[in-house]
Amino acid sequence: MRIKDVIYEKEEQFLSPFATKSKNTKGRVKSEEECSTRTDFQRDKDRIVYSKAFMRLKNKTQVFFSPEGDHYMTRLTHTLDVSQIARSIARCLMLNEDLTEAIALGHDLGHTPFGHAGERCLDKLNPSGFLHNEQSLRVVDILENDMKGLNLTFEVRDGILNHKMSGKPSTLEGQVVSLSDRIAYLNHDVDDAIRSGVITINDIPKHVIEVLGDSSRKRINAMVTSVYESSYGKNEISLSTEVKSAMDELRAFMFKNVYHMDKAMSEEKRAYNMFSTMYSYYANDLTKLPSNYYALIEKYGKDTVICDYLSSMTDRYAIKTFKEIYVPKNFDD
Repeated sequence: MRIKDVIYEKEEQFLSPFATKSKNTKGRVKSEEECSTRTDFQRDKDRIVYSKAFMRLKNKTQVFFSPEGDHYMTRLTHTLDVSQIARSIARCLMLNEDLTEAIALGHDLGHTPFGHAGERCLDKLNPSGFLHNEQSLRVVDILENDMKGLNLTFEVRDGILNHKMSGKPSTLEGQVVSLSDRIAYLNHDVDDAIRSGVITINDIPKHVIEVLGDSSRKRINAMVTSVYESSYGKNEISLSTEVKSAMDELRAFMFKNVYHMDKAMSEEKRAYNMFSTMYSYYANDLTKLPSNYYALIEKYGKDTVICDYLSSMTDRYAIKTFKEIYVPKNFDD
């Protein structure tokens, strides 16, 4: 018996009837020879972890631009945080952990430098718009693996595309990742905001503290426990009314006091000026794009490909590229 068949058998025995069984995947766009040891979802996870886009996440901003200090969240640490929370929920609900982890690890591969500020900049610059979840799917479908794509399974691709609040994942595992993304970013963004002095623990609404707790550990535990108690044995992932209300209140507080604070908006204007200048630079001379991106223009159009390139950059590489294009060498640092 193949190792993979043992995994299939265990899933039949132990996973919830609402879980996505590995052997029932809807498959890949391009057929491939099967692996005798790994399920398709396990192979997808490996492909994501070893991709260049995944490695670049370590130098992409989460919320705070180029933070000074070793303990602020980056896009990579956020991704790992989401993966950990999502796997914990999937394990409690007896869902497919491999599928859950693959979606979580791939959900932000298309994110821009400078966090959501960078995303909003490209959305303004591209006539067709720009959304990081759609770009994440584009990364795994087209841009990775020397522009050949990773050829992931339908379920992983669906979860990546639909991980935003407005999305509707077709699997419970995808729903778990979507909710875990919110749980993760709300809690570590609170920690980062307190660490940076933007807010204090006393600024957080009293109702939020009463329901969720006064520390990241307590808040995450309260949210994960609520998901388990509200979702176990059901074909839907949800929170209790009380916890969801507190979570929504915390999210509204963070948007008002952290995400949209004056300093953040000022930094976003600077990021927009940098992005718009580079966008125009490449639009005016497409040959300045790297050759592998330039080769995509005929098929996908210049605006999409320019966004492909700019969104792939890390924060540091974006600044470095901008300086190389526009800052005279003797004026550089």
